[in-house]
Amino acid sequence: MRHPQLKPRFPTLGEAPGTLLPVGNPDPRPSRISLIEYNASDYRETEFATLEQGLAYQPQLPVLWLNVYGLTDPALLQAIGQRFGLHPLVLEDILNTRQRPKVDDYGDYLFIATRVYRYQHDSERLQHDQVYLVIGNGFVLSFQTQPLGVFATLRERLAQGRGQLRQQGADYLAYGLLDAIIDDYFGVIDQFNTRVEQLDKQVLSGHDRFILARIQRQKQEAMRLRRALVPLREVLNVLPRGDYAFFQHGTLLYLRDAFDHTLHLIESLETAREVISGMLDLYMSAQSNRLNVQMRVLTVITIIFMPLTLIAGIYGMNFDNMPELHWHYGYYGVMAGMLLIALLLGFIFWRRRWL
Repeated sequence: MRHPQLKPRFPTLGEAPGTLLPVGNPDPRPSRISLIEYNASDYRETEFATLEQGLAYQPQLPVLWLNVYGLTDPALLQAIGQRFGLHPLVLEDILNTRQRPKVDDYGDYLFIATRVYRYQHDSERLQHDQVYLVIGNGFVLSFQTQPLGVFATLRERLAQGRGQLRQQGADYLAYGLLDAIIDDYFGVIDQFNTRVEQLDKQVLSGHDRFILARIQRQKQEAMRLRRALVPLREVLNVLPRGDYAFFQHGTLLYLRDAFDHTLHLIESLETAREVISGMLDLYMSAQSNRLNVQMRVLTVITIIFMPLTLIAGIYGMNFDNMPELHWHYGYYGVMAGMLLIALLLGFIFWRRRWL
């Protein structure tokens, strides 16, 4: 059986800052590039099969959203970085699939690292993916390891012109992407809470011998979700303060609403963590109670057989001068006495609810 690594390996150790090397477990599939450009009256979406096609394309509309699936090609990221003037440290962070949520201000643009989670259909384990956003004047860049459909609804709204997206600028698009990530967390937390509730009902049944391992796994998943949500809360706490010129006043109000949603998510997660802790205590108490019941039954059986063993031991000493041995009904009398003692003790223990 393979054991998971307790500590990740960092291949950039010893390399110069800004060296573009993949870190973590990147998806081996090739990268995909799509560009969405729009204004209030027009919308265009373009897929690029090669890097050369993307570099040769000249956008026609004022708001750009460039989305990249697959973080395995340093040359692709290097070209995008040169096109949009990204710092090498930003590109290095994008290649890191174990980046914690954060926000960095590079003057001309903001870099936001986030993380999303998903329950795989063929496994009960929680899987995560990195999502990076670069927010600049008139453009938003998003980078994902694999297409999970987090932004599918946002794409549909843009294409159909529903809502305020097409009437607003790139700052509102950035809010829409962050809001989509938060909405995705609501679905994940709802599934997580459902699993916790189902597990809580099985704790006292005692039929699942792997229940302790499942409780421990839910506890670890709660810790993983918390390590992603708490930094995301700090990111959304910083953005609405108005320290960044990229966000207009109207967008700041929506960012404050997104911050409130993260608080709700964390509160729901903390409640689930308390339930899990209670399940651990309840499981240990139930196991201790089952052990006490078993020990009590064994003790009652032992006490019932103790006087019987004493009688059998007395008459098994084989002394010559034992008058009862020569009595014709001695065997039947001893057996009747032993049965009477056993029944009397059993009745006493039954009346005291020890059986």
